[in-house]
Amino acid sequence: MYRGAEYVVDFIPKIKLEVVVADPDAAGVIETICEVAQTGQVGDGKIFVYDLTDVVRIRTGETGDPAI
Repeated sequence: MYRGAEYVVDFIPKIKLEVVVADPDAAGVIETICEVAQTGQVGDGKIFVYDLTDVVRIRTGETGDPAI
């Protein structure tokens, strides 16, 4: 109820998805997420793209792309 009128608010469930991929694969992953997740409604979300300076796989000690 707001100022005497009843409103129905349908919230879209939110999730946070974190994906790490090598540079050549980034554009394809972004395109796929956009195709699958787009509803055309407010709240579809955003994609943030960050550069990683390094990755280390703790178990093997691998670094860089092989660690991804």
